Amino acid sequence: MTFCRLLSAVVALVVLAGCAGTPPPPTASGSPDAPIEYLLGAGDQLQITVLGQADLTGAHTVDPSGAISIPLVGRIVAAGTTTRGLEATIAARLGQNYLRDPNVTIQVTQYRPFYILGEVNNAGQYPYSAGLTVQQAVAVAGGFTPRAAQMSVEVVRQTATGTAVLMLQLLDQVYPGDTITVRQRLL
Repeated sequence: MTFCRLLSAVVALVVLAGCAGTPPPPTASGSPDAPIEYLLGAGDQLQITVLGQADLTGAHTVDPSGAISIPLVGRIVAAGTTTRGLEATIAARLGQNYLRDPNVTIQVTQYRPFYILGEVNNAGQYPYSAGLTVQQAVAVAGGFTPRAAQMSVEVVRQTATGTAVLMLQLLDQVYPGDTITVRQRLL
């Protein structure tokens, strides 16, 4: 009986420890309550694969106007859509005249950069890496200046409903294309 209780306690601790180490999904508001899907934008590099069609498979970069060009499909607006949405659009266009039931997959191979301004030592544009937090973005930009308000930052982010201005904490996630502004503290 004691062994069963001990085993149950160990299993419960392992499950709880696994839950505690998993960060909440990124959100539009910076809170863990409203997960969002990543929207493609200018500068994202994509690997588009059309199963069984080597000539249609390849790397594409979303151009400054937000579009990509694919053989047989032509120009497609990618900015503001998810990878799933773009897969469906490409498959539908290929299925109209060229292929029967095309299987299209898209993977983002390199995300567009993020921008950091204000009270950091080296403001500018930096490459995005998956899982980047505000604190890590500040570190990439050389850290806070002595005048920086360090508790929260303003982030401008493109969402499905338009441009959102958010106040994020240091451990909140940054998205590709975000513009982070570190404000000056009042005193």
